[in-house]
Amino acid sequence: MDFFLQQCINGLTLGGFYALIALGYTMVFGVIQLINFAHGEFFAAGGYMGVILLSFCASMGFLETHPLLCLGGSMLLAMGYCAMLAMAVEKIAYMPLRRASRLSMLLSALGMSIFLQNGLMLTQGVYSKSYPTVFTNKVLHLGNVSISYMQIMTLALTAGLLVGLNALVFRTRIGTAMRATAQDKVMSALVGINANRVISMTFAIGAGLAAAAGIMVGMYYGTVRYDMGFVPGIKAFAAAVLGGIGNITGAMLGGLIIGLVEIFAAAYISGEYKDVFAFIILIAMLYFRPTGIMGENVDDTRV
Repeated sequence: MDFFLQQCINGLTLGGFYALIALGYTMVFGVIQLINFAHGEFFAAGGYMGVILLSFCASMGFLETHPLLCLGGSMLLAMGYCAMLAMAVEKIAYMPLRRASRLSMLLSALGMSIFLQNGLMLTQGVYSKSYPTVFTNKVLHLGNVSISYMQIMTLALTAGLLVGLNALVFRTRIGTAMRATAQDKVMSALVGINANRVISMTFAIGAGLAAAAGIMVGMYYGTVRYDMGFVPGIKAFAAAVLGGIGNITGAMLGGLIIGLVEIFAAAYISGEYKDVFAFIILIAMLYFRPTGIMGENVDDTRV
Protein backbone atom coordinates (compact mmCIF):
# COMPACT_ATOMS: atom_id res chain seq x y z
CA MET A 1 0.00 0.00 0.00
CA ASP A 2 2.82 2.41 0.87
CA PHE A 3 4.48 1.68 -2.45
CA PHE A 4 1.20 2.39 -4.26
CA LEU A 5 0.77 5.73 -2.45
CA GLN A 6 4.36 6.66 -3.23
CA GLN A 7 3.80 6.04 -6.92
CA CYS A 8 0.56 8.05 -6.81
CA ILE A 9 2.47 11.06 -5.47
CA ASN A 10 5.14 10.64 -8.14
CA GLY A 11 2.52 10.20 -10.86
CA LEU A 12 0.53 13.27 -9.83
CA THR A 13 3.73 15.33 -9.81
CA LEU A 14 4.66 14.21 -13.31
CA GLY A 15 1.07 14.50 -14.51
CA GLY A 16 0.95 18.09 -13.28
CA PHE A 17 3.88 18.93 -15.56
CA TYR A 18 2.15 17.35 -18.54
CA ALA A 19 -1.12 19.11 -17.71
CA LEU A 20 0.52 22.54 -17.71
CA ILE A 21 2.10 21.89 -21.11
CA ALA A 22 -1.07 20.31 -22.52
CA LEU A 23 -3.08 23.42 -21.69
CA GLY A 24 -1.12 25.40 -24.27
CA TYR A 25 -1.89 22.86 -26.97
CA THR A 26 -5.58 22.72 -26.16
CA MET A 27 -6.06 26.50 -25.80
CA VAL A 28 -4.40 27.29 -29.14
CA PHE A 29 -6.32 24.52 -30.89
CA GLY A 30 -9.58 25.72 -29.39
CA VAL A 31 -9.08 29.24 -30.76
CA ILE A 32 -7.47 28.72 -34.19
CA GLN A 33 -7.57 24.91 -34.73
CA LEU A 34 -3.76 24.66 -34.83
CA ILE A 35 -1.60 21.97 -33.25
CA ASN A 36 1.31 24.15 -32.16
CA PHE A 37 4.20 21.68 -32.28
CA ALA A 38 6.58 24.49 -31.32
CA HIS A 39 4.93 24.58 -27.88
CA GLY A 40 7.41 22.15 -26.34
CA GLU A 41 10.21 24.62 -27.08
CA PHE A 42 8.56 27.25 -24.87
CA PHE A 43 8.74 24.66 -22.09
CA ALA A 44 12.48 24.23 -22.74
CA ALA A 45 13.06 27.98 -23.00
CA GLY A 46 11.34 28.47 -19.65
CA GLY A 47 13.58 25.83 -18.08
CA TYR A 48 16.68 27.62 -19.37
CA MET A 49 15.47 31.03 -18.21
CA GLY A 50 14.87 29.52 -14.79
CA VAL A 51 18.37 28.07 -14.47
CA ILE A 52 19.94 31.34 -15.67
CA LEU A 53 17.97 33.51 -13.25
CA LEU A 54 18.27 31.19 -10.24
CA SER A 55 21.99 30.73 -10.86
CA PHE A 56 22.35 34.52 -10.91
CA CYS A 57 20.48 34.75 -7.61
CA ALA A 58 22.75 32.05 -6.16
CA SER A 59 25.89 33.89 -7.31
CA MET A 60 24.66 37.06 -5.58
CA GLY A 61 23.89 35.15 -2.37
CA PHE A 62 20.13 35.81 -2.51
CA LEU A 63 19.04 32.22 -3.09
CA GLU A 64 20.11 30.97 0.34
CA THR A 65 18.48 33.85 2.22
CA HIS A 66 15.35 34.43 0.10
CA PRO A 67 14.71 31.20 -1.84
CA LEU A 68 10.97 31.63 -2.37
CA LEU A 69 11.35 35.25 -3.46
CA CYS A 70 14.05 34.25 -5.95
CA LEU A 71 11.93 31.39 -7.26
CA GLY A 72 8.82 33.55 -7.61
CA GLY A 73 10.67 36.34 -9.37
CA SER A 74 12.49 33.92 -11.68
CA MET A 75 9.25 32.15 -12.56
CA LEU A 76 7.44 35.41 -13.36
CA LEU A 77 10.31 36.65 -15.53
CA ALA A 78 10.60 33.31 -17.35
CA MET A 79 6.85 33.19 -17.94
CA GLY A 80 6.91 36.75 -19.26
CA TYR A 81 9.82 36.00 -21.57
CA CYS A 82 8.18 32.88 -23.01
CA ALA A 83 4.86 34.73 -23.37
CA MET A 84 6.56 37.41 -25.50
CA LEU A 85 8.43 34.74 -27.46
CA ALA A 86 5.15 32.93 -28.19
CA MET A 87 3.46 36.13 -29.35
CA ALA A 88 6.40 36.82 -31.67
CA VAL A 89 6.21 33.27 -33.06
CA GLU A 90 2.48 33.67 -33.65
CA LYS A 91 2.97 36.94 -35.53
CA ILE A 92 5.83 35.61 -37.67
CA ALA A 93 4.97 31.97 -38.34
CA TYR A 94 1.19 31.62 -37.95
CA MET A 95 -0.63 34.90 -38.59
CA PRO A 96 0.38 35.12 -42.29
CA LEU A 97 -0.95 31.57 -42.79
CA ARG A 98 -4.20 31.97 -40.88
CA ARG A 99 -6.30 31.76 -44.06
CA ALA A 100 -4.11 29.04 -45.59
CA SER A 101 -4.69 25.31 -45.30
CA ARG A 102 -4.14 23.54 -41.99
CA LEU A 103 -1.33 21.57 -43.56
CA SER A 104 0.58 24.81 -44.24
CA MET A 105 0.19 25.91 -40.62
CA LEU A 106 1.22 22.47 -39.38
CA LEU A 107 4.41 22.56 -41.47
CA SER A 108 5.11 26.06 -40.22
CA ALA A 109 4.72 24.84 -36.62
CA LEU A 110 7.15 21.96 -37.21
CA GLY A 111 9.64 24.33 -38.83
CA MET A 112 9.38 26.78 -35.93
CA SER A 113 9.94 23.94 -33.47
CA ILE A 114 13.19 22.97 -35.22
CA PHE A 115 14.24 26.64 -35.42
CA LEU A 116 13.65 27.30 -31.71
CA GLN A 117 15.33 24.06 -30.62
CA ASN A 118 18.42 24.83 -32.67
CA GLY A 119 18.39 28.37 -31.33
CA LEU A 120 18.56 26.97 -27.80
CA MET A 121 21.36 24.62 -28.81
CA LEU A 122 23.44 27.43 -30.38
CA THR A 123 22.93 29.89 -27.52
CA GLN A 124 23.05 27.50 -24.53
CA GLY A 125 25.21 24.64 -25.81
CA VAL A 126 24.59 20.93 -26.21
CA TYR A 127 25.41 19.98 -22.62
CA SER A 128 22.98 19.91 -19.71
CA LYS A 129 22.88 22.77 -17.23
CA SER A 130 22.33 22.08 -13.54
CA TYR A 131 19.83 23.85 -11.30
CA PRO A 132 20.81 25.09 -7.83
CA THR A 133 19.97 22.40 -5.25
CA VAL A 134 18.56 24.60 -2.50
CA PHE A 135 15.02 23.29 -3.09
CA THR A 136 15.81 19.59 -3.47
CA ASN A 137 17.52 18.47 -0.27
CA LYS A 138 14.60 18.18 2.17
CA VAL A 139 12.21 15.22 2.42
CA LEU A 140 9.08 14.74 4.53
CA HIS A 141 8.40 11.17 5.71
CA LEU A 142 4.82 10.02 6.30
CA GLY A 143 5.31 6.48 7.55
CA ASN A 144 6.99 4.63 4.70
CA VAL A 145 5.89 7.24 2.16
CA SER A 146 8.36 9.99 1.31
CA ILE A 147 7.44 13.30 -0.29
CA SER A 148 10.08 15.90 -0.93
CA TYR A 149 9.57 19.59 -0.31
CA MET A 150 10.18 19.96 -4.05
CA GLN A 151 7.19 17.71 -4.79
CA ILE A 152 4.98 19.58 -2.32
CA MET A 153 5.96 22.90 -3.87
CA THR A 154 5.49 21.54 -7.39
CA LEU A 155 2.03 20.14 -6.65
CA ALA A 156 0.99 23.38 -4.93
CA LEU A 157 2.25 25.58 -7.78
CA THR A 158 0.67 23.33 -10.40
CA ALA A 159 -2.69 23.33 -8.62
CA GLY A 160 -2.53 27.10 -8.18
CA LEU A 161 -1.76 27.70 -11.85
CA LEU A 162 -4.53 25.34 -12.98
CA VAL A 163 -7.09 27.00 -10.69
CA GLY A 164 -5.90 30.43 -11.81
CA LEU A 165 -6.28 29.50 -15.48
CA ASN A 166 -9.80 28.20 -14.90
CA ALA A 167 -10.71 31.46 -13.16
CA LEU A 168 -9.18 33.48 -16.01
CA VAL A 169 -11.01 31.58 -18.75
CA PHE A 170 -14.42 31.29 -17.11
CA ARG A 171 -14.66 34.37 -14.86
CA THR A 172 -12.96 37.27 -16.68
CA ARG A 173 -13.63 39.41 -19.75
CA ILE A 174 -10.53 38.14 -21.58
CA GLY A 175 -11.66 34.57 -20.88
CA THR A 176 -15.10 35.35 -22.28
CA ALA A 177 -13.45 36.87 -25.35
CA MET A 178 -11.30 33.77 -25.80
CA ARG A 179 -14.30 31.45 -25.60
CA ALA A 180 -16.32 33.64 -27.97
CA THR A 181 -13.48 33.75 -30.51
CA ALA A 182 -13.09 30.00 -30.31
CA GLN A 183 -16.81 29.52 -30.92
CA ASP A 184 -17.28 31.99 -33.80
CA LYS A 185 -14.62 34.45 -34.94
CA VAL A 186 -16.96 36.38 -37.26
CA MET A 187 -19.69 36.97 -34.69
CA SER A 188 -17.17 37.80 -31.97
CA ALA A 189 -15.63 40.43 -34.26
CA LEU A 190 -19.10 41.91 -34.88
CA VAL A 191 -19.56 42.50 -31.15
CA GLY A 192 -16.21 44.27 -30.87
CA ILE A 193 -13.79 41.51 -29.89
CA ASN A 194 -10.30 41.92 -31.38
CA ALA A 195 -9.54 38.39 -32.61
CA ASN A 196 -5.85 39.10 -33.23
CA ARG A 197 -5.38 40.32 -29.66
CA VAL A 198 -7.24 37.32 -28.26
CA ILE A 199 -5.16 34.87 -30.29
CA SER A 200 -1.91 36.53 -29.18
CA MET A 201 -3.09 36.41 -25.56
CA THR A 202 -3.93 32.72 -25.93
CA PHE A 203 -0.43 31.95 -27.19
CA ALA A 204 1.07 34.02 -24.37
CA ILE A 205 -0.91 32.31 -21.61
CA GLY A 206 -0.14 28.83 -22.93
CA ALA A 207 3.57 29.60 -23.26
CA GLY A 208 3.67 31.10 -19.78
CA LEU A 209 2.24 27.92 -18.28
CA ALA A 210 4.74 25.84 -20.27
CA ALA A 211 7.58 28.02 -18.96
CA ALA A 212 6.42 27.46 -15.38
CA ALA A 213 6.40 23.72 -16.06
CA GLY A 214 9.92 23.98 -17.51
CA ILE A 215 11.26 25.59 -14.34
CA MET A 216 9.56 23.04 -12.11
CA VAL A 217 10.85 20.14 -14.20
CA GLY A 218 14.34 21.63 -14.11
CA MET A 219 14.24 21.90 -10.33
CA TYR A 220 12.65 18.46 -9.93
CA TYR A 221 15.19 16.60 -12.08
CA GLY A 222 18.09 18.98 -11.46
CA THR A 223 19.08 19.72 -15.08
CA VAL A 224 17.84 21.15 -18.37
CA ARG A 225 18.83 20.39 -21.97
CA TYR A 226 18.22 22.20 -25.23
CA ASP A 227 16.09 19.29 -26.56
CA MET A 228 14.16 18.68 -23.33
CA GLY A 229 10.94 20.01 -24.85
CA PHE A 230 10.44 17.36 -27.53
CA VAL A 231 9.35 14.23 -25.61
CA PRO A 232 7.34 16.04 -22.88
CA GLY A 233 5.74 18.10 -25.64
CA ILE A 234 4.59 15.00 -27.48
CA LYS A 235 3.33 13.43 -24.26
CA ALA A 236 1.47 16.63 -23.41
CA PHE A 237 -0.10 16.54 -26.87
CA ALA A 238 -1.18 12.96 -26.12
CA ALA A 239 -2.66 14.26 -22.84
CA ALA A 240 -4.58 16.99 -24.69
CA VAL A 241 -5.97 14.43 -27.15
CA LEU A 242 -6.83 12.05 -24.32
CA GLY A 243 -8.78 14.72 -22.45
CA GLY A 244 -10.39 16.16 -25.58
CA ILE A 245 -8.38 18.61 -27.65
CA GLY A 246 -9.81 22.10 -27.14
CA ASN A 247 -11.17 21.30 -23.65
CA ILE A 248 -9.23 22.88 -20.77
CA THR A 249 -10.57 20.59 -18.06
CA GLY A 250 -9.90 17.62 -20.33
CA ALA A 251 -6.27 18.67 -20.83
CA MET A 252 -5.77 18.81 -17.05
CA LEU A 253 -7.35 15.39 -16.60
CA GLY A 254 -5.41 13.92 -19.54
CA GLY A 255 -2.10 15.19 -18.17
CA LEU A 256 -2.73 13.61 -14.77
CA ILE A 257 -3.75 10.30 -16.36
CA ILE A 258 -0.66 10.20 -18.59
CA GLY A 259 1.59 10.95 -15.61
CA LEU A 260 0.03 8.27 -13.44
CA VAL A 261 0.11 5.66 -16.20
CA GLU A 262 3.75 6.40 -16.96
CA ILE A 263 4.84 6.14 -13.32
CA PHE A 264 2.88 2.95 -12.63
CA ALA A 265 4.12 1.38 -15.86
CA ALA A 266 7.71 2.17 -14.86
CA ALA A 267 7.15 0.79 -11.35
CA TYR A 268 5.24 -2.38 -12.19
CA ILE A 269 6.27 -3.25 -15.75
CA SER A 270 9.53 -1.71 -16.97
CA GLY A 271 11.20 1.66 -16.64
CA GLU A 272 12.84 1.20 -20.05
CA TYR A 273 9.48 1.30 -21.83
CA LYS A 274 7.73 3.96 -19.75
CA ASP A 275 7.67 6.43 -22.66
CA VAL A 276 5.83 3.93 -24.83
CA PHE A 277 2.65 3.89 -22.76
CA ALA A 278 1.73 7.52 -23.43
CA PHE A 279 1.74 6.77 -27.14
CA ILE A 280 -0.21 3.53 -26.66
CA ILE A 281 -2.89 5.59 -24.91
CA LEU A 282 -2.80 8.16 -27.73
CA ILE A 283 -3.24 5.49 -30.43
CA ALA A 284 -6.00 3.73 -28.50
CA MET A 285 -7.85 6.99 -27.90
CA LEU A 286 -7.62 8.02 -31.56
CA TYR A 287 -8.96 4.59 -32.56
CA PHE A 288 -11.77 4.12 -30.05
CA ARG A 289 -12.73 7.71 -29.08
CA PRO A 290 -11.13 10.36 -31.32
CA THR A 291 -12.91 13.19 -29.49
CA GLY A 292 -11.22 12.33 -26.18
CA ILE A 293 -12.72 11.86 -22.73
CA MET A 294 -14.41 15.27 -22.55
CA GLY A 295 -14.44 16.24 -26.23
CA GLU A 296 -17.44 16.64 -28.48
CA ASN A 297 -18.05 15.71 -32.10
CA VAL A 298 -17.74 18.77 -34.32
CA ASP A 299 -18.75 18.81 -37.98
CA ASP A 300 -15.93 20.73 -39.64
CA THR A 301 -15.18 20.30 -43.31
CA ARG A 302 -12.44 22.93 -43.59
CA VAL A 303 -8.97 21.86 -44.77
